[in-house]
Order: sequence, then structure tokens, then C-alpha cells
Amino acid sequence: MPPQPSPVITAQAPPSRIRFDRNELAGAFGDLGTDLPLLIGVIAASGVDSAGLLIVFGLLQMFSGFWYGMPMPVQPLKAFAALVIAQKIPGRIIFGGGLAIGLSMLVLSVTGLIDALARLIPKPVVRGIQFGLALQLSTLALKEYVPADGTSGYALAAAAFVVTVLLLGNRRWPASLLVISLGVVYALVFKLDLATAQQALGLHLPTWHIPQRADILTGAVLLALPQIPLSLGNSILATRQVIHDHYPAKQVSVRQISFTYGLMNLVAPFFGGFPVCHGSGGMVGHYAFGARTGGSVVLYGGLFLVLGLFFSQGFADIVQIFPLPILGVLLLFEALTLATLLRDLTSSKSDLTVALLVGVLCSGLPYGYLVGLIVGTAVYYAMRRGWVGLGK
Repeated sequence: MPPQPSPVITAQAPPSRIRFDRNELAGAFGDLGTDLPLLIGVIAASGVDSAGLLIVFGLLQMFSGFWYGMPMPVQPLKAFAALVIAQKIPGRIIFGGGLAIGLSMLVLSVTGLIDALARLIPKPVVRGIQFGLALQLSTLALKEYVPADGTSGYALAAAAFVVTVLLLGNRRWPASLLVISLGVVYALVFKLDLATAQQALGLHLPTWHIPQRADILTGAVLLALPQIPLSLGNSILATRQVIHDHYPAKQVSVRQISFTYGLMNLVAPFFGGFPVCHGSGGMVGHYAFGARTGGSVVLYGGLFLVLGLFFSQGFADIVQIFPLPILGVLLLFEALTLATLLRDLTSSKSDLTVALLVGVLCSGLPYGYLVGLIVGTAVYYAMRRGWVGLGK
């Protein structure tokens, strides 16, 4: 019998870590509705230099995209931002608090304490934190963003909603690109002020800051401590869960996530950057609108880098021309995508109940993420031991 030819083995290229195409570009806008209002509010309330804030924010996005090779953006710390906006906390305290929380996260990562916390907190509690964030984002979208421009804004939001429903998941015609284009056209026709745009144009670079010991201690108490529960739940545990959901082959641990979280915040304050974190909502937003690699985050960072370098002087005025109803629709679909993650708990009534309880507590109470984390974990283990009966 003649020898048989050896089978031809075709090597398969490994999945791309960084790709730049229309789907990555579409996904890059998936978190815009969350980040822009926080950054604008922080600049207005604290008086920090917008060039440093925007440039560092953009560079950290690019760092995260290249480091992880996934649509894993960074976000302004939400509790930080809320406190800064409400209390008009100055930049020196912001930068001190950023160093404090960066050091805290780095210690949790290096010592392995973050792994112990991850083992302690069960999946239904993590899903509940994601659901709580979904409730907050959808409320923000429907109560503040969509009604912002009155009747014309509702019409614009309705058109964007229809486009998104029809094209969500379409790889050839990404929904968010058309929705953003609709917003740009609306802004150019009805809101653009050429004089404001011309005044904003100019090259600006970050300035060097050295936080003092007193500012670090004050920032730790005023800003870092309220932020840590939210970061532990949403930025670390929930983000790791989203990675497991969408990229099960990637072995990204909570220790890795907390390490890059800490590293970014140990660098950013020296250049005037606002403290940042990773976030499950941001990753879900990028993924929902088409992103599959770190390319979307690199593109997103490039947008802020350009704004910081060339348009930071009038940044708050320029971004106001973009219609909030469009951002509201993007934010709403990010929230819906987060909420649908509850579907893997539907086979267990008790797990679903815990997740719903945590979500409601997170979204409805002051320090809700801390309360939800503690109460949800306690209820979960009480049910497992038969002390609380909510059914199977």
C-alpha cells in the first residue's frame, strides 16, 4: 500500500489583542455617556487644569487597551467625582486622595488580600452590584439625559433608540457610529458656536504636581475611604466577572486588575490626572457596541488625548454642544446589557433574590455599594446555612 500523504496542518493565527476597524471605533463610544459628565463636573467644581486631566485620562485609556488587549477602559472614580462635585474639593486634595487609593489597591494586590476578598464575596452579590449600576445608569439616562433638550431632544433620542435597536450587534453597520453621527450632525446644525471653538484651539501640556503629606491624608479620609467599597465591587470583582463572561479563555485575576488600578493612580496625580479605575459598566458598554479587542480603548484614549492637547482651554464649552439625549441612549443600552447579566442566576430563586436585593440597595442608598456588599454577602451565607429560607 503506497504511503499516504501527511495531512496539511494549517496554523491558526492567535486572536487579535489590538485591532482598529469600524467595530472597534463603534465600541469606543460605549462609555462616553458615563465619563464626559463626570469629567466636566470635576473640572467645573475643582478648578483643576483640564489639559492635564484630559491628557492623562487619554493616556491611561491607551495603557489599559494595550496592557489587556481587551475592551477594558478606565473610568473616573465615581464616588470620588461625586464628592468633588458636591463639596468643590480642590485639586491638591484630589491628587492626594488618588495617591492614597492607588497605594491601597497596590497593597491589596501585592499581598494577595484581594484574592481572599474575591473568594469571600459570592457571584450573586457581584451580579447584584452590576444590576445596581444598571439601575443607576438607566435612571441617569432617562431622567437627566434624554429630556435635556426638550421636545427636539425626545425626537432625537427616539431616532437614536430606533437605530440602536435595529443595528445593535450588526458588525457591518455598527449602531453607535450611526448614533454618534446623528448627534454630531444635530450639534453642527443647531448648537455649534464657531467663536467658542476657535478660542478653545491651542496646544496645552500637563503640569507637574507633588502631593503633600497633609493632602494625601485628607484625600484618604474624604475621598479614598468612600470609594473603596464601590471599587472593590464594581471595578475589581464585577470587572473580573465580565471578563470571564466574554473572554473565558483569558486568565485575568482580581490581583492583576487591582495591580493596574493601583499603578495608574500612583502615576496620574503627579501629572494632574483624575483618579481612575477599571469598571464593568465601561467594558460592557464597549463590548455591547461592537468592540472585541483593546483597539476600542486605544481609540477612545486618543479622543481625550487630542481634546486635552488642542482643545482643553474650552473643553467644558465645546462638549456642551453634543446633545445629551444621544448620550442618554448609549447609556441606556449599556445599562440594559449590564442588567441582562442576571440571566445566569434565573435557575436559582435564592441567588436571583440576593442579586436583586444587592442591586436595589446599591442603587437606592447612600454608600449603597458598601451596604449591598455587606448585606448581600451576609444574606447569601445565611441562606446557605439554612438560617434564611427564600426557596430554591
